[in-house]
Amino acid sequence: MGSKLRAFWAIIFTLIGGSVQAQDLSALARLDPTRSFIRDAGRGAVEIDLHITQAVPYRVFTLDEPRRLVVDFREVNWGGVKADALLSGDNATAVRFGLFRPGWSRMVVDLAGPMAVQAAGMVTDPNDGEATVQLRLGAVEVEVFATKSGVPDGVQWGQPLVADVPEMIKRRTGEGPLVVVIDPGHGGIDPGAEQGGHSEADLVLTFARELKEVLTRSGGFTVVMTRNEDIFVPLEMRVSIARAAGADVFLSLHADALSQGRAAGTTVYTLSDEASDAASQTLAERHERSDLLAGIDLAEQDDVIANVLMDLARRETAPRANKLADQLVQGMRETVGKMHKRPRQSAGFSVLKAPDIPSVLIELGFLSDPTDLENLLSPVWRGWAVDGIRNALNAWASADAAEAQVLRQ
Repeated sequence: MGSKLRAFWAIIFTLIGGSVQAQDLSALARLDPTRSFIRDAGRGAVEIDLHITQAVPYRVFTLDEPRRLVVDFREVNWGGVKADALLSGDNATAVRFGLFRPGWSRMVVDLAGPMAVQAAGMVTDPNDGEATVQLRLGAVEVEVFATKSGVPDGVQWGQPLVADVPEMIKRRTGEGPLVVVIDPGHGGIDPGAEQGGHSEADLVLTFARELKEVLTRSGGFTVVMTRNEDIFVPLEMRVSIARAAGADVFLSLHADALSQGRAAGTTVYTLSDEASDAASQTLAERHERSDLLAGIDLAEQDDVIANVLMDLARRETAPRANKLADQLVQGMRETVGKMHKRPRQSAGFSVLKAPDIPSVLIELGFLSDPTDLENLLSPVWRGWAVDGIRNALNAWASADAAEAQVLRQ
């Protein structure tokens, strides 16, 4: 990869739909679920009609492993639309939709079998400007589906700025503010865990905003958020944002739920090739699937992570991350009191794999536990937790800087 680590993630696309032109169509549209459907068309086929209040640019393609159809719009408001209102039949097994990134929304349809897009078009009403995107998918052989699937070649879409940063971020010895990157998990098309009308993505974003405000007001911190709104950010991009910011600390925030067994209380995770227990492994697998659920093609992701991140030395960073995690447990115990019965654990979370940034993942609580959910909804409890994290960061930063000064002598 050369001497510079470059954060790159680009999605390539083509606009499909006859006379639809990107420069002419850019306003927000709303989906009318009463005039839209995703249904079987016989013989392993699917037909999709999406009625929107005005024509907008869109793109459509399929991805393999798992098989799914992806449709992106610039942009459609999905507010109030339920998946069950659109989906019927067996050939399309699930659908999800939401904001994918600023200016773009996404719909992902899980396919029961290999299908190819046989027709795609947009019909616009000349009287009121409303439009219907019509997609028709037909069954194909497995080999044909695999060949035709993938992000299509064409115009580059939404390519973020390339981060040209030193291969290793220099360890601070007490000079300047501590750069803290806060990573609210999930977002946009991936709401994370859901319970009682509340989503993990929204709850951790609220917490992250409050943590940022407290750290900023406290002084001594520069705070960067991987997302500050309800959008989807791929795992690799979250790490890239941290490296581009020159982060001294990376904090990923989550509030998951377990369908089996019971778990409660805040837990702090560090990176490990082996999970500390079965529950930790389950959580890691759930987090890793978020890119797939959002329709990201991970065909080359393993190579990127393995070659760019996993092979870089962590001999210095790993002990620092462990000390950070220990300090966070101590700090939060002093302010919130009760935590998870085993508050320090480890698992193979990809979002923690930046080799030169002490990184931890904080499970603030479990939405499947009523007390944890009540805590996350409580401004008082959140304030205690934020204070604990701030105190921990201050204590860790002082100790880490002192150690760095000794090592440099």
